[in-house]
Amino acid sequence: MLKRIGHSVREYKKYALISPILVAIETFIETFIPYLMSKMIDKGIIPGNLAYIEKLGVFMLIGTFISLAGGAGASWYSSKASAGFAKNLRHDLYHHIQDFSFEDVDHFSTSSIVVRLTTDIMNIQQAFQMLIRAAARAPLMLIFSITMAFTVDAQMAMVFVVSVPLMAIGLTVIIAIGRPLFKKVYQRYDGLNRVVRENLRGIRVVKTYNRAELEDKKAEKASSSIYEVFSKAERILQLNSPIMQFVMYGTLLFLAWFGAKRIVGGTMQTGQLVSLLAYAMSVLMSLNILSNVFNQMTISLASAQRIDEVLTYKSTLTNPKNPLTDVKTGEIDFDHVDFAYADDGVTRLEDINLHIKPGETIGIIGETGSGKSSLVQLIPRLYDVSHGSVKVGDQDVRDYDIRTLRDNVSMVLQQNVLFSGSIADNLRWGDEQATDEQLVQAAKLAQADDFINSLPDGYDTYIEQGGSNVSGGQKQRLTIARALLKNPKILILDDSTSAVDTHTDSLIQTAFREELPEMTKLIIAQRISSVQGADRIVVIDQGKIEAVGTHDELMNSDDLYQDIYNSQIKGGETHAKN
Repeated sequence: MLKRIGHSVREYKKYALISPILVAIETFIETFIPYLMSKMIDKGIIPGNLAYIEKLGVFMLIGTFISLAGGAGASWYSSKASAGFAKNLRHDLYHHIQDFSFEDVDHFSTSSIVVRLTTDIMNIQQAFQMLIRAAARAPLMLIFSITMAFTVDAQMAMVFVVSVPLMAIGLTVIIAIGRPLFKKVYQRYDGLNRVVRENLRGIRVVKTYNRAELEDKKAEKASSSIYEVFSKAERILQLNSPIMQFVMYGTLLFLAWFGAKRIVGGTMQTGQLVSLLAYAMSVLMSLNILSNVFNQMTISLASAQRIDEVLTYKSTLTNPKNPLTDVKTGEIDFDHVDFAYADDGVTRLEDINLHIKPGETIGIIGETGSGKSSLVQLIPRLYDVSHGSVKVGDQDVRDYDIRTLRDNVSMVLQQNVLFSGSIADNLRWGDEQATDEQLVQAAKLAQADDFINSLPDGYDTYIEQGGSNVSGGQKQRLTIARALLKNPKILILDDSTSAVDTHTDSLIQTAFREELPEMTKLIIAQRISSVQGADRIVVIDQGKIEAVGTHDELMNSDDLYQDIYNSQIKGGETHAKN
């Protein structure tokens, strides 16, 4: 796991290696100064040897400047390495997610992926910076301090042989208990993120129905659950500090007591005791640093596991070994297709058999939840069939290169999404190289050109995130124009004109029929008027094909189609009377 994540260091490895070297220089000089201080006391201050004091003072001053330079350099290199590592890791994770199918995203949930890309990577960045600086400094300081303590007085330094293992045992136990709790903490963060995202996306509905109080309670509940687990985890980790202080202050007391007795007895010099106490404080400091490092590591290991879970996740949709890179026609065949979503296993489509000729316009009608969207999402491999096959251009869609397939199948989803940027930028998602004339042509086919030109900045009008500054109907027409710019062999509209008035909807269908005769078109709609002019209409009921035919044929032969038609006609009459 750590090796996989560590691979993201890449070009910043040199900075990660330089930092510990500078830390080693800084730490060695820092731990050597108390030894020089003991010599200054015993051979300079007590006997009054000013020349010795001046000579040693110059060495200590030079050492201090070198140590300062090493520390500053280590901080700079560790910051650069950790920031670069986080940048690469975030890119690697994001790049991997781009290959996920809809099913893969559903597996993790959008909110969980967002937390992993932000909070979890930030935790790993902090841990990495501590690892190459603090985690390098603490062990070196511990080793150097204990070594120098034995150099000063081996008998007195034996106290570290007892105190250090005691603290190490305590630290290990605390981390073993705390680590699983932090994994729960980040699972709770996923839940809070989900609540907040849902609330912000539906804020207009929340305000309209006066549900702010209920949403506030949901957020409070999610926050409280984080507080409970996080507090418990922190309480356990905070035991590190008192345990270490108890052991180390006991060590200091031992050194001071027995050192004073030995000085009085003439078997130890004052400078030696001063340096031993300084080394004891250095050991305490190094163990405190290690404690903080291990605390951060405990937190970041939970984050690392969550990131590694995504990085090692094998997408359910993969390219074949020798993929086809050419879609010859817009012909579509569904051959005994069954489909169920992996998360619930409930069959959504059952034994679907349907042949669609190139250039044919197919309307798809059915009640909500009947499986219409599930059916068309199998064509560009947003999901894979559970049984049977879907063919495009007389080839199984699973045999195509996924990018090639999706370049030839343009789909406007139910939930239309626009991105921050100009209208032209959004349209060019369909074709980055599209000329202004091509943008206008696609917009005209989608009946969007008139309203775009009515805006002050026309095609340069800025679209807010999610398209919040355009109406639902305008958003739908823009996404249709974007899909047309791909110039696909197959165009799928999944209830993509529901917010458009019937007159504009009729103009769109007419434009498609007259201007795009060779393009295969599948149109899912709630309104029969949107598909009435289709070559054939497919009626789907509870995941099965109920009937296939023209509008007139279905009006004469299919009860479900007649019911839908009559309910819409009567609904329209009632609306007109009102």
